[in-house]
Amino acid sequence: MRTRILLNLVLAVTAIIVFGCEKKKNIAAAEKPEVKEKKKMSITKESYGKTPDNQTVVLYTLTNPNGLKARVMNYGAILVSLETPDRDGNFADIILGFDTLDGYFTEHPYFGVIVGRYANRIGKGRFMLDGVEYKLATNNGPNHLHGGVKGFDKVVWKVENVKAKDDTAMVKLSYFSKDGQEGYPGNLNCSVTYTLTKDNELRIDYEATTDKTTIVNLTNHAYWNLAGQGSGDILGHELMLNADKYTPVDEGLIPTGEIKEVKDSPMDFTKPTTIGSRIDQVTGGYDHNYVLKGGVGKLTLAARVYEPTTGRVMEITTVEPGIQFYSGNFLDGTIAGKSGKAYKKHYGFCLETQHYPDSPNKPNFPSVVLKPGEKYNSVTVHKFSTK
Repeated sequence: MRTRILLNLVLAVTAIIVFGCEKKKNIAAAEKPEVKEKKKMSITKESYGKTPDNQTVVLYTLTNPNGLKARVMNYGAILVSLETPDRDGNFADIILGFDTLDGYFTEHPYFGVIVGRYANRIGKGRFMLDGVEYKLATNNGPNHLHGGVKGFDKVVWKVENVKAKDDTAMVKLSYFSKDGQEGYPGNLNCSVTYTLTKDNELRIDYEATTDKTTIVNLTNHAYWNLAGQGSGDILGHELMLNADKYTPVDEGLIPTGEIKEVKDSPMDFTKPTTIGSRIDQVTGGYDHNYVLKGGVGKLTLAARVYEPTTGRVMEITTVEPGIQFYSGNFLDGTIAGKSGKAYKKHYGFCLETQHYPDSPNKPNFPSVVLKPGEKYNSVTVHKFSTK
């Protein structure tokens, strides 16, 4: 009898102990924070349609763990969109453009494209090289602009490489420009690589080689509005340019050859200044090349832009000697952009990292000549943040 009582007592105590242990285990499991899967860099690919001559166009979306998205297509190597958050975490597309591929086949002011073989203007569409005069296509009055009638912005680029790693996602595109295209000498092999980083940077690398002495000057022609594309004008954006000199232009926007100080003029953005504060003092608005401080070939701060209503900040570093600041003077509301929004005057701005306009005709400007055996390399980085 006593033995049975003791046995039952032992069993009861054991059950209580086991129950307590299980309860503690369940509580600990409930209190343990849920381990979330770490977000990674990613790339998606989708068909974007066909060109009028039936070439396939592909759209790539690069996304980083913070939610930034950059969309790039192989027609014109165009940066189609870039979505970034404002200070409250609300995302918006901050690049002007179109919702569909067809929009880019219409006449438009180079929305998001890669321009080449020579970005910006060459006076009278002519230049001398090794004692030979070359005549280029003229598509901006008497001048040559952004590579001519059919520049790099109006061709389908070859997709060379697409890769997502732990800290970057990249798309590399290439194009072969034949000797004589738009009047340029030499067969040119060139590539552009878009890389989105986990640190909210969009890096653009340009490379080129030639089999004959030629000129090269590549850039991206994105129109930015940090308040969101189509949301209004950019005159309230605060701009800082790391340049105390610029290249004045004539009535055709061709540099005169002079390099002039910005001090005590409406061209001075050495300190953060709203774009609209002195624009009325500049004939036609801003469309000028600024001479950047720092050495060519080394990544150096070129510009910083702040949009006060959203808190968005864009900082640009580059290895280029110049940056073209354009305040969207020729936008006139006739173009229906994304979501059907009309892009009116000053609804976007451009900051095109580059060599100076008309450099082939200005011996005192940094050289844009590329020879066989040499390699053209250029890098520009856009970093996004908020304050």
